[in-house]
Amino acid sequence: MRGAYLLFLMALLCAGSSAAWQLGAFAPRPIIDAHEALGITLRSDNLGGLPDTINALFYGSGKCAGCHGEDPNSLASIPGQVFPMEPILDGHDVNVVDDWRSSIMANSTKDPFWRAKVRHEVLTNPSHGAGLEDKCTSCHAPVGHFAAHHEGAEYYSLLEALTDSMALDGVNCAVCHQQDAEGIGTRFSGEMTFVEDTIFGPYGGGKDEYPVQYQPMQQFIGFYPMYGEHMAKSESCAACHSLITNSVDLEGEYTDSTVIEQATYHEWLNSAYAEGPNAIECQGCHVPRIDEPVTIAAGYAWLQPRSPFGLHYFVGGNTHMLRMLRNNVDSLDLSATEAQFDSTIARSLDMLENQTLEVNLAVSGTPDEGNMNVEVELINLAGHKFPSGYPARRAWVELTMAANGDTAFHSGAWDPTTGSIDGQLEVAWEPHHNIITDENQVQIYELVLGDVNGDPTTLLERAYAHLKDNRLVPLGFAADHPVGDTTAVIGSALNDPNFNYDSDGEEGTGGDRLTYQIPSELMGQNVTVTCQVWYQSLPPKWVAPMLELEGDSLIDGFRTLYTEFIPTPERVGVGGLNVNLVGIGKDPSRLALTASPNPSATGRVSITSPGTSIGTWTLLDARGRTIQTGTTPTESLRLELPRAGQYIFKSGLGTLRLIRSS
Repeated sequence: MRGAYLLFLMALLCAGSSAAWQLGAFAPRPIIDAHEALGITLRSDNLGGLPDTINALFYGSGKCAGCHGEDPNSLASIPGQVFPMEPILDGHDVNVVDDWRSSIMANSTKDPFWRAKVRHEVLTNPSHGAGLEDKCTSCHAPVGHFAAHHEGAEYYSLLEALTDSMALDGVNCAVCHQQDAEGIGTRFSGEMTFVEDTIFGPYGGGKDEYPVQYQPMQQFIGFYPMYGEHMAKSESCAACHSLITNSVDLEGEYTDSTVIEQATYHEWLNSAYAEGPNAIECQGCHVPRIDEPVTIAAGYAWLQPRSPFGLHYFVGGNTHMLRMLRNNVDSLDLSATEAQFDSTIARSLDMLENQTLEVNLAVSGTPDEGNMNVEVELINLAGHKFPSGYPARRAWVELTMAANGDTAFHSGAWDPTTGSIDGQLEVAWEPHHNIITDENQVQIYELVLGDVNGDPTTLLERAYAHLKDNRLVPLGFAADHPVGDTTAVIGSALNDPNFNYDSDGEEGTGGDRLTYQIPSELMGQNVTVTCQVWYQSLPPKWVAPMLELEGDSLIDGFRTLYTEFIPTPERVGVGGLNVNLVGIGKDPSRLALTASPNPSATGRVSITSPGTSIGTWTLLDARGRTIQTGTTPTESLRLELPRAGQYIFKSGLGTLRLIRSS
């Protein structure tokens, strides 16, 4: 039976593929410049370069591709399917294998920066090499790492991972779907346990009207498919997305201290999204659901379609690495095509541009008092800190003020030839700002790690403390939360009354309000203010110390790729404002939109714009979907927010974030 199945599998996969990857009707949000009919071509072999082998604990993703990859007969993995099954020839293919294979998760072991960074840490402290490599492979090469430990290995090395086809499968299907539910959400830093004979999924086990058909999976690969509630829970992400490391001094000796390297899961716990009316799991954004029914396995006409269905996009913000992978498919021996990477990049940009940050601009003060300011409000829309994850990541505000075409003030400019922020190369680290009075000051939201001497370091093992952490916290963040010590704000942001606090001193806004003083030479003129917020996953200052090492093949290889591909930042927010500073007594702040009450317990909100009509406006939900539009010729408008959650109100006068609390 196994042999017959494999022949059937090969025939199925060799039958050709013409998946319509048109992102649109079935995507959670429209994607700009979507790819149409990419014509996916299987690479390397009939499994698309994915391993179909087994080890002591896992199957390779190639074993999954036969049923859960593209269906050449258009009977599976297409939204809108019915029972009995009928072909949907022009449907949008959402098979989990092809959506996953161009993600960072799928390519975690082949990530050239990760490989080079592990070598950087080991070369700096060779006596800890075995432990460092074992820890790093637990999340980046888990298929090889945990199988080796399952068989009794004390350590699993980087070399073993790079020469093991199963380990090169990255964070594959089995790593999530075989994870044991017991203890999840309490194990961190790469500590996971797995079951040996069960595949957990979001259906079956008495949960659904139609039970899971277990026979094919049990017959052909010996695994029993079962309902696992934890598959849709953030806790299943905790083990790798909260990382606590042991610290060493400058001589490489352990200090008996630990430091928080990453704490994305704990950041989510310390947010309004962990429970209550705004609750949403990690999967809600990174594995977004669609309501159209989908048959999840090919080749079995008697299967019932399932709804909802999770799109296995696994998108984040690391577009720089995705582009590096896309441009080096052959040299890095990747299973995804350039077109597939293009789709993942498009989805990532959509998340960064539309689901990450809200930017609002206003003015304060009066010209006759000579204290005019630009107020920049940033609201974090993510379910964790922004930026989050690997500590190199940063975001910053670029703001310009110009009159008559001449720029008089420019803070946060960056060099497109190097990817660095102007004036920052020689600065150890920039402090958090509440008020910016000089264009040499720039607001950078980042985590800065410090060694035992209090100096900034990019060596993760030498990290002893956080010198600065002013990354934008999520909505509902509280300093006294049970995981407040793991997610703490560090540095001068603690003394900023506008950082995560509203004007009444209430904590939990998930935002920051930054003041820029308007230069005196702009008084008496019409001023154009432009604000852009940039995100960068791999700043040059983080890479430079590693690239100083020569003679190591992994570091040298990454250097070649890096120098060919400068880490251009991505724009995640933009705002503009025209300020009339001509005359005395005119108060431009009267042009600002206001909302009251906000948050609203009932959903009824009044929008006002003193001195001018609101004009044409749009109300959107938190995912950017239009709820209502209108034109208001007066200075005020009453809205009814339909349900608890976040909303965005936009008009020609500006943007407001609205919240219905219940």
